[in-house]
Amino acid sequence: MLRLFIRNARQFTNTRRLVGNQVFFPVAFFSSKHQLKNHKMSFPLQKSEDEWRLQLSPEQFRVLRQKATEPPGSGKYDKTFPTEGLFCCAGCGEPLYIANSKFNSKCGWPAFFEALPGKVKRIEDTSFGMTRTEAVCANCGGHLGHIFKGEGYPTPTNERHCINSVSLRFHTEHTFLDGLEDADKQD
Repeated sequence: MLRLFIRNARQFTNTRRLVGNQVFFPVAFFSSKHQLKNHKMSFPLQKSEDEWRLQLSPEQFRVLRQKATEPPGSGKYDKTFPTEGLFCCAGCGEPLYIANSKFNSKCGWPAFFEALPGKVKRIEDTSFGMTRTEAVCANCGGHLGHIFKGEGYPTPTNERHCINSVSLRFHTEHTFLDGLEDADKQD
């Protein structure tokens, strides 16, 4: 355990801060408790980390499986506001949000005011020294982003689902239904 701590500490030398004669590491360095809690959860779609690495791009793997965040304003769905269609999990294809639940929060990531019923699981996230609500795909457990309440946006739920673009794929209703028919033919 001490070797692992030292090895990880060396990897974070660029992010450490000196205060007086003491070295302080970012709180995220010590947030493994949160990640261990999530690994104990069971989801219907189970794949090994190697299978996920083969299926996902490096950035998708980093966000969906390692709970990273894409830089604000960098995602392709941040400024996209379709009126029809579905936003699905980029990991497993599960429909998560309908297009008309997306709104412009100007936060730098796609924002939705509600998920499709039962499609997004909420998990307490205590990383970075604060308590937030993590949003994960209820089918594969992929990290989507976080859910914030009470921010005063003019939405029916007073919630903002702040979701990484790389965690999503957009489908018009037509292209999504075509994909389902193709999957049925393969079964």
